[in-house]
Amino acid sequence: MESLIGLLLAPPLLGAAVLLLGGRRLDRVGHWVGTALAATSFAVAVVLFADLLGRDAGDRTLTQHLYSWVPVGGFQADVAFRLDQLSMTFVLLITSVGTLIHLYSVGYMKDDERRRRFFGYLNLFLAAMLLLVLADNYLLLYVGWEGVGLASFLLIGFWQHKPSAATAAKKAFVVNRVGDIGLAIAIMVMFTTFGTFAFGEVLPAAAEGGATETTMTLIGLMLLLAACGKSAQVPLQSWLGDAMEGPTPVSALIHAATMVTAGVYLIVRSGVIFEAAPDAQTAVIVVGAVTLLFGAIVGCAKDDIKKALAGSTMSQIGYMMLAAGLGPIGFVFAIMHLVTHGFFKAGLFLGAGSVMHGMNDEVDMRRYGGLRRYMPVTFVTFGLGYLAIIGFPYLSGFFSKDEIIYAAFGRGGTQGWILGGVTLLGAGLTAYYMTRIMILTFFGEKRWQPDAAGNEPHPHESPRTMTIPMIVLAIGSVCAGFLFNINHAFVDWLSPVTGIAEGDSPVGHLTVSIAATTVMLIGVAAAWLQYGRRPVPDNAPTGRWVTRAARRDLLQDDFNHAAFVLPGNYLTRGLVYVDHKLVDGVVNGTAAAFGGLSGRLRRVQNGYARSYAVSMFGGAALLIAVTLLMRAV
Repeated sequence: MESLIGLLLAPPLLGAAVLLLGGRRLDRVGHWVGTALAATSFAVAVVLFADLLGRDAGDRTLTQHLYSWVPVGGFQADVAFRLDQLSMTFVLLITSVGTLIHLYSVGYMKDDERRRRFFGYLNLFLAAMLLLVLADNYLLLYVGWEGVGLASFLLIGFWQHKPSAATAAKKAFVVNRVGDIGLAIAIMVMFTTFGTFAFGEVLPAAAEGGATETTMTLIGLMLLLAACGKSAQVPLQSWLGDAMEGPTPVSALIHAATMVTAGVYLIVRSGVIFEAAPDAQTAVIVVGAVTLLFGAIVGCAKDDIKKALAGSTMSQIGYMMLAAGLGPIGFVFAIMHLVTHGFFKAGLFLGAGSVMHGMNDEVDMRRYGGLRRYMPVTFVTFGLGYLAIIGFPYLSGFFSKDEIIYAAFGRGGTQGWILGGVTLLGAGLTAYYMTRIMILTFFGEKRWQPDAAGNEPHPHESPRTMTIPMIVLAIGSVCAGFLFNINHAFVDWLSPVTGIAEGDSPVGHLTVSIAATTVMLIGVAAAWLQYGRRPVPDNAPTGRWVTRAARRDLLQDDFNHAAFVLPGNYLTRGLVYVDHKLVDGVVNGTAAAFGGLSGRLRRVQNGYARSYAVSMFGGAALLIAVTLLMRAV
């Protein structure tokens, strides 16, 4: 079965090559080619998953070595794949949700002239993400990491005729390069320390104390920096909201099944490194906790439906990062929440795209209202995703989020109570902003108006190519968590790779569930009182300073401008001044001096014989005078 691992990558990689290089003759069928190849990859994933299930728990790691990539002396880098329970989980999520997003895109991008190219980019994205999670070593993972960055740049800026989309793509690319520097440094330090990049050698050596704690802390912090960039965690989160300028299927793909989950994968895969570096592990927890609240607060204030969901993604990834920072007790639950989030967040984004499809691409929720009557399938599927993400009892988000809250309290001591309180507060904020989205979009009276050209939206249900993926994802949003928890199936599946540890939590599971459900109901009630019983204002409320800051993404762009852009501008201006006045002054001054001297010497060469005779006579007289003077001395 090892030979099938490479076939996971082959179909989307082939699709990217064919669709991007095949020319316009594929325009009529390119979207179906891309979708079929994504589905083929999913089919191979199912076959491999069935094979792993039939093996003993300790025999579920398959490897495939293709060739030696860079064999130079002591430097050895291989193109090799590793399929175990962790990578298999990601492969299933990427290929299944990715295929549904491809199918959805068939209808969503129906009228786009460049649809074939769009599907080529989608296939490239899948191939890069699969390479990332299947790589058997950190250097090959880095190739997939950069491939995901390239594909996201192409997809976010797909409508490059819009200046906002082109700017958003550049912003995502630049911010992610900052994180990528961290991954590059971590890989260099690994090779210097352990002499290898391979997971099978680096991770056991780290677990056995093969390096000092300082070295492990450096590696851990650099890996965390990389994860912050890809997963939009503080302080590298500023690109995520702007990335909504891309087509909605791109938002679903980035937020649910690929890109932003890559950082969580990196932390969990490198778990033993963080266990050997307590300071780096604490940094992961802090980043997760801060981002959890940061994204939730931003999501509470946005009127753009996609940007409100983007804030939600930032917050939910914060939950996963916090759990990953807790060590073995949190690794499994971080991945469980990642998978359940893949279902309900993809469904929510596709639902948002369906609403936009029926509302002439309007994204302002203040211009919606009462859409449940016009879009019943979208309403039901979006509603099930809403119930899942807020942690409604026995839906998928309820199981995974409650486990993270329980693990946070299990940290123990004051830190445990703080982290538990943060996760509970995040649950309340999640219920608030998601209920706000539901009310503004689907309830109340219609609030849409004709646009500047006098065209009034005529909301309608989306075609089947769009609604079928939404229905499938809604089913996953309802059932995934329950299925994972039957006889602790998901914990038993992942624990051989991630490890599992029991925590002595000061509160029991039942207490956590009651507290989380109570906080969730409070958030729902608060949103209903504010938006369900009052008219929705036409203009954005100014509110208090917190509201104003949240509407501006808690001033993240202002901070970046003040901390990085302005100093860069001042430095550039200073260097330009030095270059102009000092460097250019010296160069130009020297040139002017030689030019002036040459001009004066040129006057001597006037072409008159008598002038030359006088010069020769004067020179001879000067030479005789100097000679006589020297003899006299």
